[in-house]
Amino acid sequence: MSCRRSEALAFSLVTEINHAMARLVDIWDSIGIMEDQRVERMQTVKKHIDGLLHSMIMEEEALRHRIRADIITSQKQLDTLCLELAVEPFKLEEGLTVLQMEKNLRCHVESLQKEKNDRLREMNDLRKQDEELCVTLCATPYYIPTGSVPSQTQLRELQEHVEKLCIEKESRVKVFSGLREDIRSLMDEMGHEPENSLERESICPDTDIFLLTHDNIKALKLLLSQLEMKKESLISAKDKLKERATSLWNRLSCPEPEGEAFHEAAMSTLSDDIRRWKGVVEHLEELQMAQLEDVIDKVRQELVVLWDKCMFGPEQRETFSVHFCDNHYTEELLALHDEELLRMKAFYETAQPILEDLEKWKRNWALFQEFERKAADPNRFSNRGGSLLRESKDRAKVQKLLPKLEEELRCHVEEWEKNKCTAFLVQGQRIMDFISSQWEEHRLQKDKEKNERMTKKAEISQFKTPTKRALGSAYTTTTPNKIRKMPNMLVPCTATVSSVSSASSSGSSTTFLCVPGRPQLSAKRNKTTEASSGPRVPLQEFNSDKKPVPVSYSDFTNELSRKASYDAFLNSTVKDML
Repeated sequence: MSCRRSEALAFSLVTEINHAMARLVDIWDSIGIMEDQRVERMQTVKKHIDGLLHSMIMEEEALRHRIRADIITSQKQLDTLCLELAVEPFKLEEGLTVLQMEKNLRCHVESLQKEKNDRLREMNDLRKQDEELCVTLCATPYYIPTGSVPSQTQLRELQEHVEKLCIEKESRVKVFSGLREDIRSLMDEMGHEPENSLERESICPDTDIFLLTHDNIKALKLLLSQLEMKKESLISAKDKLKERATSLWNRLSCPEPEGEAFHEAAMSTLSDDIRRWKGVVEHLEELQMAQLEDVIDKVRQELVVLWDKCMFGPEQRETFSVHFCDNHYTEELLALHDEELLRMKAFYETAQPILEDLEKWKRNWALFQEFERKAADPNRFSNRGGSLLRESKDRAKVQKLLPKLEEELRCHVEEWEKNKCTAFLVQGQRIMDFISSQWEEHRLQKDKEKNERMTKKAEISQFKTPTKRALGSAYTTTTPNKIRKMPNMLVPCTATVSSVSSASSSGSSTTFLCVPGRPQLSAKRNKTTEASSGPRVPLQEFNSDKKPVPVSYSDFTNELSRKASYDAFLNSTVKDML
């Protein structure tokens, strides 16, 4: 169709030229132009037409060359863009005209150029953010070769890198803000003035003055820890001054109105508090110098209380007795007493857990002794209201608890002695020796009570009124009447009881009724008589000043549970094995 239209246009062009030339000829005829002039004019027309056509042909030829050059240029640009953008090379379709090829190449080049520009613009924006964040965080920027077009993967990784740095920046900003706020708060609380550039910059309101680097964070954390240590030191100094002032206050018994002002809570900084407490302590020390005797006496009372709390024996107190009994009241003597008081307070503070454990053991030891005392009371078997059962449970509980407490004390004392490289003494003894001595004293007391019971029983048996006997017969027996034995009947049996008196010796026979299955009373009475008349350990041996043998709770219970001999008296808690 297009070809027909171009042919029609060419035919119409020729027709138009023919009509134009015919009209020119008609005009020339009407004018009367001669042939020579007519030829000349025709040549001029031809020249114009040839020049126009030639000009048009030249322009179209130049256009054709330009289009072909553009095709070549576009093809080169397209190859370069495909290489830079890392895309597949563009291939033209077959059978295309020059214009179609130029158009397709040009459109594809424009598309790839636009993509390249977009990538470069996005890379520049991201790189700018990356550089700012890296400078702030002192991090390494994401590397993309200079002059190259980033790929989609590189742009995505760069975007992720920037997002990661943004998150890190937010985190560090939060850390920085928290650290600077804590530092500022500590400085305000302590009344501390900045001493170096780091401290001044840390409290500066300008948030961009600090680079958010790990080194700066470490520096701020170190500064914060130093300020916290300084705060603790100031608090400790204030507490010591306050404790010192309170101690002086109690010693001097200052008036009540001044005491109310003394105990008012300060609303200022720690430095101001320390200065205030220093002034109070200095004022009280001046008052103390005027009342040395009373003050030293009060310090001595405090020392006695601490010695009693720490269970110091006479030997431990002897080291300070020279100063304690010194009646020449001077500032040096007061300083020695204050030094000893501080030493005792420090010792009590470190030894308090062991002393509390020891107090717990002493309370349970007192309960154990109380249960032992109740065990010897025959009225305990009345069991009114289940008291005997409760007493038995409490007694078993105490018996189980005592060994545990002793073991805990031993472990704590060993650890304390290992750390302090010195022995832990209680009333001049080591703790386990002290406990062993308590058990030994308890054992000796039990033996003493047992011997007293044995002596009393022997005396009763010795002075008992003898049974009436026949005259002239020292030892006689009486033949019992014959009685038919029946089941569940009492069986008469004969037993001879002999007794020796200091005045005379006489014998008699006594008849007892024996119950089947029960041991004869005469046998037990004979054993008692033999025990009372046999050799016994003197009481002086139990009351002698022998060095106590260390004994533990298990040894004590094993001794009680051992089967007794014929002359032993067991504790009421141990089953009679006779």
